[in-house]
Amino acid sequence: MTPRMITVVGSGPGVGKSTLCRSLALRLAEGGERVDHFAEADILTRPAFRDVAAEFGDGSGVVRPETLLAAARAYVSAARAEGVDVMLTDALLPFIPSLVAWGHDEATIAGVLGALEDAVAPVRVTVVFLRDDPATALRRAVEREGRQWADWYVGKLNSSPGTRGVHDLRTAAEHLAHETELTLRLLSTSRWDLVVVDVTGRRAAEVAEETWKALTEPASRETDEADPEAGAAY
Repeated sequence: MTPRMITVVGSGPGVGKSTLCRSLALRLAEGGERVDHFAEADILTRPAFRDVAAEFGDGSGVVRPETLLAAARAYVSAARAEGVDVMLTDALLPFIPSLVAWGHDEATIAGVLGALEDAVAPVRVTVVFLRDDPATALRRAVEREGRQWADWYVGKLNSSPGTRGVHDLRTAAEHLAHETELTLRLLSTSRWDLVVVDVTGRRAAEVAEETWKALTEPASRETDEADPEAGAAY
C-alpha cells in the first residue's frame, strides 16, 4: 500500500505545529498506523536530507531547489521501502518559507511546488495549515522561548536575501502575513489536499480535534458524493 503524507505548516512560529504533530502521531499510532514523525529539527540528521544540511551549512545558508527535490524524493522512497503508512512532517514540505527567505519569486516557488508534487508521487499529500495572526503567534513564541530567541529569529530573517527587510518583531509579523497569503494561494491550486485550521484563541486539544476530523471525514464525504446511494442504509 502506498503511504500518505501529512505535512503540518503554519503562519509562523508559535502556532502549535509541533504540538499538533505529536497529537496526530499518537492518534495515528493508536489506530494501528506505522507513523514516521519527521520533527522540524530532523532535517539536519535525516539521511535523505544529508545534502540539504551540507549545502545549508557550507556558509551560504542557501539550498538549491534541486537539492530539496532530490531529498524529498529520497525521503518518500525510503519511507515506502520501510513500510511506513503515514509520513507526518513538521514544517517540512513544501519549503515555501525557506524559498522565500532565499530570494525566490512567486513564479519560481510555484515551479518548485509543481516539481515537488511529481517528486513525491504517488504519495497522497495533505497539507495542514495552522492559521493565526502572525503578531499574536510571534508574541506566544517569544513568551515560550524568551527574548534571546526573538533576537535570533529576527536576525535569521534579516540575514537572508529574501527577508532582509525584517529588522524587528513588527516587520517579522508583516513578512509572515505576506508569506501566509503566498502559501495559501499556491497550495489552493496544487494537486495536494489542503486543510486550513484557524487556531486563534483556541486550545491545542480543540485544534487537534478539528484537524483529526478534517483528516478522517473527507473520505466518507467523497464516497457519498461519488455514489448517491452510499450511506442510505445508515
